[in-house]
Amino acid sequence: MTSTLSHSSAAAPVRMSLREKGVLLILCGAIFLEGLDIAMLNVALPQIRADLGLGTTTLSAVVSAYMIGYAGFMLLGGRICDLYGRRRVFLAALGVFAVLSGLGGFASEGWMLLAARFITGLSAAFMTPAGLSLVTTNFPEGPSRNKAVLVYAGAASAGYSLGLLAGGVLTAISWRWVFFAPALIAASILLLALRLVADARRPRALRRFDLPGAMLLTAAMVCAAIGIARLEQPEGLRDASVACGASAILWAFFVAIERRTREPLIRLGIFRSAPLVRANLAMLLFGGSFFGFQFVVTLYLQELLHWTPLQTGLAIIVVSIDAILAPTLTPILVNRFSHGRVIVAGLALAAFAYALFLRLGLDWTYAAMFPTMLVLGLGFALAYGPLTIVATNGVVPDEQGLASSLVNTSFQFGAGLGLSAVGALAGLGLDGGGVEERLAALRLAMLVPVAAAVCAAMVMAFARNTGDAAAPTSL
Repeated sequence: MTSTLSHSSAAAPVRMSLREKGVLLILCGAIFLEGLDIAMLNVALPQIRADLGLGTTTLSAVVSAYMIGYAGFMLLGGRICDLYGRRRVFLAALGVFAVLSGLGGFASEGWMLLAARFITGLSAAFMTPAGLSLVTTNFPEGPSRNKAVLVYAGAASAGYSLGLLAGGVLTAISWRWVFFAPALIAASILLLALRLVADARRPRALRRFDLPGAMLLTAAMVCAAIGIARLEQPEGLRDASVACGASAILWAFFVAIERRTREPLIRLGIFRSAPLVRANLAMLLFGGSFFGFQFVVTLYLQELLHWTPLQTGLAIIVVSIDAILAPTLTPILVNRFSHGRVIVAGLALAAFAYALFLRLGLDWTYAAMFPTMLVLGLGFALAYGPLTIVATNGVVPDEQGLASSLVNTSFQFGAGLGLSAVGALAGLGLDGGGVEERLAALRLAMLVPVAAAVCAAMVMAFARNTGDAAAPTSL
């Protein structure tokens, strides 16, 4: 999905050299690939379940493993880019992404797929900050860089939209091509990047980074996701308690390490900013609601209504209207009403869209689902970009990168938690139940996106009431 970016437009058209166009094409190809990969996998989930015999909880973990690997190492990824060079990190991460995505296509058991997806997400955590940094270092500040960043942001949204369609087409051949295709694309981008992409900035002489902090952060996230997922069965309550307890202990160790290390992954003092904390909490809840909803929709359409993967992708693609609305409608509304009001409206619309889907039935036509998709696209356009801006407003320049990484980490971690919660509730009826039981389980699972979006709206509404919301500001 797309995000809203601050930019100024130049009066004269910006002309890029042939080399600059080639570099931008390569870097856009990498972020396009990330959106493509996530969208294609979502559409292919029912076919993967049928072939590998996965339970609902494991199926949701196939997606959340990527998200948690991404979230756990994103902060470290940005740090490594600064220390060891953006180009070097970008090429290495892209290579790992290609290899692990390809290996995922050969998986014959669930654990193989989970491992491949986790490491693929980890590689994306290094590839994404390196790619964005290379955009800013390969284009001079001003109109040229502004244009490059806008094109780069649009490529991510385009990848997601096309991925919904491509996933449907490729899954009709074999779900394994959902993994092979990104591997081939990544390998092609890598070969071009070796020739064209340069890094204008030298790596720092300092060679310190907080690897223990990153490992503890990721382990804490994994344990939290496992703890929620194990609630699927009554006999899993003890395991869930152990996993959640382990997560709490790991979070405590993480905080202790961050306080003592000389080069912390997260400077804990940044959390003194109330707007930053509220925006990150809202983004976590919003990420959980959005990806949880997608998971329910995919299973509902393919396993209960027996739609094809391509029909599923076409049904969901309406949500991508945010790619049009975010850079056009959202800035106008923010300038008129402020970030805070627009965010609350967007989150409320998302909650309303999810609530509309609670009525899902076996006799539903697409006309009954269309309002949910349309309203959700509008809600996403109003909430995502302004939330990112609020999370970085007022942060000192030296910590803008940290604040940006934090809000992205919150979204990805929230997605992993949301998928675990939805998978646990959906598994109550989907694994071995009849049609009515499966439908009831999906309705129950839909309560997670509704509740998460409502809580996110309340968090930001409370921020407005306490004066945390930003005044009308130009995007």
